[in-house]
Amino acid sequence: MSGHSKWATTKHQKGAKDKARGKLFAKLIRQVEVAAREGGSDLAANANLRTMYQKARDASVPADTIDRAIKRGTGELEGVHYESVSYEGYAPSGVAVIVECLTDNRNRTGAEIRAVFSRNGGSMAEPGAVAWQFERKGLVAIPRATDEDTIMAVALDAGAQDLRDDGTEWTVVCEPTDLHVVQAALEAAAIPIDSAESQWLPTTTVEVPEASGARKVLHLLELLEDHDDVQLVAANFDIPDEILESIEES
Repeated sequence: MSGHSKWATTKHQKGAKDKARGKLFAKLIRQVEVAAREGGSDLAANANLRTMYQKARDASVPADTIDRAIKRGTGELEGVHYESVSYEGYAPSGVAVIVECLTDNRNRTGAEIRAVFSRNGGSMAEPGAVAWQFERKGLVAIPRATDEDTIMAVALDAGAQDLRDDGTEWTVVCEPTDLHVVQAALEAAAIPIDSAESQWLPTTTVEVPEASGARKVLHLLELLEDHDDVQLVAANFDIPDEILESIEES
């Protein structure tokens, strides 16, 4: 398993421990609002809203809070207007980074994200400068104890492209447009799901073999993820597992 995959798994596990954090709730609610605004409030007709709704429920966001977010998104209730904006840049060691945000003030968010990069050894890049090194995929994480053959049979029949062994869990890979269909098929087969989301996966990676460089890369990524407007951070580093483990333990 590559260091990048291990980092993604660790992030998911950390997120599971921090589900009660108000900041996480706020980010999930914002995603629900935007999904409702862009595709309507009908869960059956709006696949993105279905995914965001389930993601919020999995994080224990109250149903009435989610319903109010949907109504704000469709205009039934007054609320802040959020827009999607993406930024590209480089972390230390030349690692490519994509940052996706939902913001009510594009200028403020852009300035703050640029400051995070510049103050931590990174730099912003022009749109498209690093995006070519990634591809968008739907990812469904499944507990490692689940039978591999069962997952494979159900997932491939539903349109999935691959089943990846990420050490502590299985990850089903599909096109983002097929994410809800694959997730629904797995649930119908009573296969437990830890998470389901759309993510940027690197097509090429940058090796970061030194612990000092790895710490700088991960520190920048953690600061970006902690920003209120940031919804997703993707990076194309490959840090050896032993270095990742030593950083996690320190």
